[in-house]
Amino acid sequence: MISYKSAKKILKNTKISIKDEVISLSKSLNRVTSKDIYSQSDHPSANNAAFDGFAINSKDTISLKKKIQKKFKIIGLISAGKKPLKRKIKKFQTVEIMTGGIIPKPFNTIIPIEQIKFYPNRTNPKSIIIDKRINKYDYVRFQGSDYKKKQLVIKKGTIIQSNHILALKTLGIANIKVKKKLNIVFFATGNEISNLSKIPKWKVRNSNTYFIESLKKNFLFDFKKGQILRDHHQNKFKSKLYKILKSKFDIIITSGAVSAGKFDYIPEVVKLFKTSSYFKGVKIRPGKPILFAKINNKAIFGLPGNPISSAACFRFFVYPYIENLLNLSREKPVKAVLSNNFKKKKNFTRFIKSKLSTTNNGKINVKLLPGQESFRVRSFVESNAWAILPSGKSKFKKGQIIDCFFPNHSNKFLD
Repeated sequence: MISYKSAKKILKNTKISIKDEVISLSKSLNRVTSKDIYSQSDHPSANNAAFDGFAINSKDTISLKKKIQKKFKIIGLISAGKKPLKRKIKKFQTVEIMTGGIIPKPFNTIIPIEQIKFYPNRTNPKSIIIDKRINKYDYVRFQGSDYKKKQLVIKKGTIIQSNHILALKTLGIANIKVKKKLNIVFFATGNEISNLSKIPKWKVRNSNTYFIESLKKNFLFDFKKGQILRDHHQNKFKSKLYKILKSKFDIIITSGAVSAGKFDYIPEVVKLFKTSSYFKGVKIRPGKPILFAKINNKAIFGLPGNPISSAACFRFFVYPYIENLLNLSREKPVKAVLSNNFKKKKNFTRFIKSKLSTTNNGKINVKLLPGQESFRVRSFVESNAWAILPSGKSKFKKGQIIDCFFPNHSNKFLD
């Protein structure tokens, strides 16, 4: 049995190749960029008005004050979406302009509509009256002030979210290169596992399959539900592995049949293949019997059958592996203050069902919940985080800082 730290190192150093593909921006949500994305144009594309008002040349106001007023003749209107005004602009002329309208030269500043004095009146304006010096560039959005052409917008290894789509669409980017979605096939094992709603007392509902399938959008993979493998299905599993090795699937996950019981055949079947980076058993709780191996360009995870063990092992073994394959930066834990004492075995890493909360002064607390046994789902329902208690220490006291991870989505969405 190896340490959690050693297992993580093996996973990090054992990659399978994942290809890139070009997809339309409309289909890019929750996909991972495989190259840097640069702006194809300046944004804004030209100097434009940040306010409804009148555009003038600030030089025309240098000598103006209360006693020296000047009428500026209104020569037109520029609205957002209208072609730029192309005419010779004379001194002491102005143009009404709407927010977003392109500012033609030599105009270089905007007077907001609320500050305008009209002549002869507001209902029939011919000119505006200015009786003070106006600063240059008031209420002007400058060309390229947000993004300049060829400026980096999104780095390689970014999970595309809705705010990214808004920016990329604004900048005229229609297609992007991303990592292909990982394809996972999942097999539950055991004579006791059932997909039926009504079951006898000696059966167990197939919750692990549905739980991991429910994570596919948040954890960036496609999912196929394999059939339930029964206690005598060693040869069937072997046959399925042969087929999967020639298929589009990238990762095989099983739950159950990885411990040391009479029907725990997953490890012996996996060993029939030429494997690399194999490990079986990690000093963790829950999930100690977990298995990992690489076979050709496929990865296989054998998760324990207990629901909480399976959930913990997916979160802290399978997802970090996916993260590494997609060239994502490592997710960072949420740091929280422990609100209760806890004791564990010194040499084991513990994944603890926990509850994060915040105080009025902004401090993040974490409570380690009762009911940590791997068969208990009630405490998992009540939790909103996994707390990690590392090996090398047995006693954890109230007030310590603890690393926490969200159970149903990556911490990366907080970056």
